[in-house]
Amino acid sequence: MKTIDELLADGVAGKRVFVRADLNVPLDGTTITDDGRIRAVVPTVKALAEAGARVVVASHLGRPKGAPDPAFSLAPAAARLGELLGTDVAFATDTVGESATSTVASLTDGQVAVIENLRFNAGETAKEDAERAAFAERLAALADVYVGDGFGAVHRKHASVFDLPARLPHYAGYLITTEVGVLKKLTEDVERPYAVVLGGSKVSDKLAVIDQLLGKADRILVGGGMVFTFLAAKGHEVGASLLQQDQLPAVREYIERAEKNGVELVLPVDVVTSAEFPDLKTKAPSDPRTVAADAIPADQMGLDIGPETRKLYASRIADAATVFWNGPMGVFEHPDYAEGTRAVAQALVDSPAFSVVGGGDSAAAVRILGFDENAFGHISTGGGASLEYLEGKTLPGLAALED
Repeated sequence: MKTIDELLADGVAGKRVFVRADLNVPLDGTTITDDGRIRAVVPTVKALAEAGARVVVASHLGRPKGAPDPAFSLAPAAARLGELLGTDVAFATDTVGESATSTVASLTDGQVAVIENLRFNAGETAKEDAERAAFAERLAALADVYVGDGFGAVHRKHASVFDLPARLPHYAGYLITTEVGVLKKLTEDVERPYAVVLGGSKVSDKLAVIDQLLGKADRILVGGGMVFTFLAAKGHEVGASLLQQDQLPAVREYIERAEKNGVELVLPVDVVTSAEFPDLKTKAPSDPRTVAADAIPADQMGLDIGPETRKLYASRIADAATVFWNGPMGVFEHPDYAEGTRAVAQALVDSPAFSVVGGGDSAAAVRILGFDENAFGHISTGGGASLEYLEGKTLPGLAALED
């Protein structure tokens, strides 16, 4: 795929450049609680603006139902982008209507505009090719060149990600080229030992990537809510913990295959439990208890890995050459159950390994828990996209950028 450096070398002064970013940031009302994805696109937008392009930034946010919804407006993201760029950023209150058309038309060389949430138009996510194509045609009218830089959306076959690049000269932005380069280090010529840390709530979300990693990783460390399906598959009582009964056969097969393939599958030896799920809004103190992983009381639910497991996991990360981490080890949003996630993050910081934090909740946890992002090899902006890449899937947004 052609890169933004090639576009800049050809000259972009006076050209309208459509940048498909990923500004899908978490909001508390109109307050952005984590601006990582906005900061990630700044290098691409800044380079284009400084070269004299008229930059049109577009993104989705949340899951509106194909119509305008003030709760999912990109206005806060546009304002934050302006702060990070140190310049005024114009904002269009629609996607391809009168506001977008006039806002883009009023741009001068070096100026930047953000158009409203792409998912306010049903054509963005339509399953019908013709409906997506019609929306893509209207988006194409706003620009002369397309730059894909929304890595968190490249696994979606959406109009602005898949259909629009075919209608304009297209290039990969700095974020996408960086993300793809990092993921190749996890799939091609991997430095070993290669350790993978998987967490999150549901094992069903990770089945496909586990299937692939059983043939590539040297060790897999499991935590989060998904671990209780593994513990149950080994015959342990998991009490009131999250359990996906329908996934037990698959997990048993993975446990057997790991042993056969010589992949070290590391499970908790102790967990932190409570009789009730904690209040994440007030962060009120709960009643955490540490119990053996194979002896969870019937009235308790596991909410984090325990102190001995934290030491164990840190030791299995310490001597790795490559580490990929996707998914928190517990309910990190509450201080009583954040220590497992903190321990994994600290182990990555302390390790000389090339470490990749695989987006989503893991990336949010790193920032919320106060870690320096520069202490990690790479923090991905796309959890779902990263996982699908590691699964070996063809990502529509990357395929669309190929020549």
